[in-house]
Amino acid sequence: MEAYLLDWANLLLRWLHVITAIAWVGSSFYFVFLDSSLTPPADEKLRRDGATGELWAVHGGGFYHPVKYNVSPPRLPEHLHWFFWESYTTWLSGFALLSVSYLWNAGVYLVNPAAPLMSPAMAVVAALAFLVVFWLLYDAICRIWGQKERGDTIVGALVAVLVCIAAWLACHLFPGQAAFLLMGAMLATAMSANVLFWIIPGQRKVVAALKAGQPVDPIHGQRGKQRSVHNTYFTLPVVFAMLSTHYGWMNTAPNNWLILILMMAAGALIRQFFVLRHGYKLGRNRHPWPYAAIGVAVLLALVAWLKPAPQALASSSEPVAFADLHAVMKEQCFVCHSSATIQQKGVKFDTPEDVKQHAQQIYQQVVQLRKMPFGNPDALSPQQLDMFKRWYEGGARVDR
Repeated sequence: MEAYLLDWANLLLRWLHVITAIAWVGSSFYFVFLDSSLTPPADEKLRRDGATGELWAVHGGGFYHPVKYNVSPPRLPEHLHWFFWESYTTWLSGFALLSVSYLWNAGVYLVNPAAPLMSPAMAVVAALAFLVVFWLLYDAICRIWGQKERGDTIVGALVAVLVCIAAWLACHLFPGQAAFLLMGAMLATAMSANVLFWIIPGQRKVVAALKAGQPVDPIHGQRGKQRSVHNTYFTLPVVFAMLSTHYGWMNTAPNNWLILILMMAAGALIRQFFVLRHGYKLGRNRHPWPYAAIGVAVLLALVAWLKPAPQALASSSEPVAFADLHAVMKEQCFVCHSSATIQQKGVKFDTPEDVKQHAQQIYQQVVQLRKMPFGNPDALSPQQLDMFKRWYEGGARVDR
């Protein structure tokens, strides 16, 4: 019953997480587009009122005319919409999902039984430390160098180095799938913390000063803008890290830490292309095609690098005895796929007939995609992988 309820929690939390993430990322992308597409107001009254930019747009059968005031509008409206629940709900649902999927089963997902580096309890502590320590170091970098001359460049370089160190460390401490996921959770935690500790508090101080008729300190807007820009460039790497859990051939490959860094860099470069593209259309900057070109080149290089060798497994011609294969399955697969446990996707391997029925799925998931055992495909040795390969390619027989 516990496993059944955890499966429901996983499904509902994942559903909530994806919906709120779409809302958060969507609003973030919209405001980046809006900020980059504003033009000086054509209306003299808007300029006198302090408006610094406007945009005309058509959508859903209507026309929209958003106007931006860098400091304050002539009159603060009674109803002011705040963008923060999307961020908070995304992080809360994501952390809950991480807890029920990975932290609750740390011995399965956070520890490689073939080469355990720590106990499950220590693995949980280490995973949580990634979220907290990265935020503290990242926040310190922004505090110390963010307002200095060429601060944005210095902060960007130092954060990039910090991400690279974290990726190397995660991939050496945890199984590949967990390492990639934790990197995404780490960056997403920093994104949500930016909203919680800097962006929203700064905006509240600005609004409070306006309501009190006091001068507004521009530092709040500057800090909020800086953290918002960081969130923009974190977004694509975070989305990749979350999707990467479905591709065991990538997150379990040799030098997976370097693959992770390059994929995240490609995502950030491609995001830079889209950010600058709006300004290019208005003549504010040169065409940003080099960013997209470098990002795509990195992806193509990874495609070539990770291309499987013609003989990925050192196969032998000896037939595989089903009893030997089933013994491996009992050790590695029955935790999810047996009648005694909750059956993942309705699949169980208790009998030879059960295994025969799902032979193609087993071959795809274990040999070709390297996704199983879920969360820790490295638990299967090369010899065991070869056993699955030879068994299927030899006819998937269960009668010998």
